[in-house]
Amino acid sequence: MVTPDFIRDIRATAGNQLLLLPGVSAIVFDGEGRVLLGRRADNGRWSVIGGIPEPGEEPAATAVREVYEETAVRCVAERVVLVQALPEPVTYPNGDRCQFMDITFRCRAVGGVACVNDDESLEVGWFAVDALPELKEFAHFRIKQALAEGPAWFQPMHDQ
Repeated sequence: MVTPDFIRDIRATAGNQLLLLPGVSAIVFDGEGRVLLGRRADNGRWSVIGGIPEPGEEPAATAVREVYEETAVRCVAERVVLVQALPEPVTYPNGDRCQFMDITFRCRAVGGVACVNDDESLEVGWFAVDALPELKEFAHFRIKQALAEGPAWFQPMHDQ
């Protein structure tokens, strides 16, 4: 994931301290029901497509933009399927620490041909949901929620 300029500006004064950042993920399906994935350049793992909104950018627009930037696939966001704070902060090799609040959208592909479209991915491709490559559990959970009908998933509050 390329660090947006506005976060670089924050890091100039905040250093490596933990930042809570917005994240947007897109679970993109094609007409055959396959899901679009990218193999990340930073860690070599397959993942759903996602990124950080630019200041003032709506989350659904972020999903559509990130999908195109990373894969050359045009899509439309259909609905929010999940809102969740990732449980563990991420520490990057340079020491920067972030915890992401993820909004996941179910998206439908409407054009383009899947290909590596930037330097964030090593490969991109369409996968049948019963033949996915190795993914982190959170990616599987987001795909499962995108396949389910019903309201967006969120972690319910426990009685206090």
